[in-house]
Amino acid sequence: MIEAVGLTKRYGAKTAVYNLSFQVRPGAVTGFLGPNGSGKSTTMRMILGLDRPTAGHVTIGGHPFRNLPNAPRLVGALLDAKAVHGGRSARQHLLSLAQLSGIPARRVDEVLGVVGLQNVAKKRSKGFSLGMGQRLGIAAALLGDPQVLLFDEPVNGLDPEGILWVRNLMRQLAAEGRTVFVSSHLMSEMALTADHLIVIGRGQLLADMSVKDFISYNSADFARVRVAQGAPEAREKLTAALSEAGGQVLPETDGALRVTGLPLPRISDLAHEADVRLWELSPHQASLEEAYMRMTQAAVDYRSTADQRAGLQQPAYGPYGGAPGGFAGPAGYPGPGGAPGALPGFTAPPPPQPAGPGAPPARRTGRQPVRGAACRTAAPAPAPQQPAAVPVPQQPAAVPAQGAVPPTPAPQAPPAPQAAPRPPRPRRPRARRPRTGRRRPPPT
Repeated sequence: MIEAVGLTKRYGAKTAVYNLSFQVRPGAVTGFLGPNGSGKSTTMRMILGLDRPTAGHVTIGGHPFRNLPNAPRLVGALLDAKAVHGGRSARQHLLSLAQLSGIPARRVDEVLGVVGLQNVAKKRSKGFSLGMGQRLGIAAALLGDPQVLLFDEPVNGLDPEGILWVRNLMRQLAAEGRTVFVSSHLMSEMALTADHLIVIGRGQLLADMSVKDFISYNSADFARVRVAQGAPEAREKLTAALSEAGGQVLPETDGALRVTGLPLPRISDLAHEADVRLWELSPHQASLEEAYMRMTQAAVDYRSTADQRAGLQQPAYGPYGGAPGGFAGPAGYPGPGGAPGALPGFTAPPPPQPAGPGAPPARRTGRQPVRGAACRTAAPAPAPQQPAAVPVPQQPAAVPAQGAVPPTPAPQAPPAPQAAPRPPRPRRPRARRPRTGRRRPPPT
């Protein structure tokens, strides 16, 4: 059994856990719930002796964890599934833990088969997925066959088959008389796995009761009532009868009635006395998630807000500078030529010209950035296309008259002489640096 009395932990000016007292009894799965930052992981670390409490104490079987003889054979825990040397295989990791605790080596192969990692036992753990790491952490917790087990988010990263396996494993361990303490944020799994709940918020205890009592105390049960379709008079008549009997009636969006404050047999009797035919009369009980949200809504430290996307939404403009669909653009941004919908200094590109048959593909323009350059320049904007020139019909060449002297061609300049290739630079011999240090005198 785990027992905490007045447990308090402070980190400077921050109080993580304050005056926390509870008991985790054997033979049941106890869920440990609370918002992010409420002190769940800190409490588990204090139970395992990893953090020393500022005030109060916590014991396992009546003794602090540090005073337990051969604690790995009595207590198994999974706090961080990635707390494994990445260069070791799964079997080597478990074998090192077994040798430190005096556990036989054959137990390593047994727990590898229990968690389903026998086929990857020789694979390095750094290549494991999140779910495989969780299975390896559970195997390390089960290695010594302990009577007390602590799990922090054991189903994180597991597939549906793995989640079902963990659920059945914990219920089996509790049925054997072991103490099982589980922390999780999945309310649906805790509703199916846990028998008892301990809920904390901002380091303080909020609830310590069974799952059934927790749901009933933190939710409002109601009954759904639906009258025959097309009978608004009967609906109003039943509403008046239920209100006179002390019930609270609220209309639903689908035409049904939500009734609170009256049991189902009483609602049925009132409908019979009012001669109203019912099509639906069903009870509704809140889920564990609804009850948890209702209790911890005032103890949440980290709340999300709506994403405004300020400065990230830009309108899309058409090919001729106008906004598509009649969009006028942001306020205060006149478009080109006085038309709204464009940013200042924005010039609309010309419409694309259709390429004729057999035309070569368009060439890429602009200089590509140099890889590894310290400074990168943007590619120059393409010049606006000029309208195609209209071809002018060629005139026939003039025929020289008889007896005319043909024109003398202009003399051409001689080609420029090409520079001789530069001879290769001779390699300078590397001079050896003389040794200037003095030799150490021989020993006398």
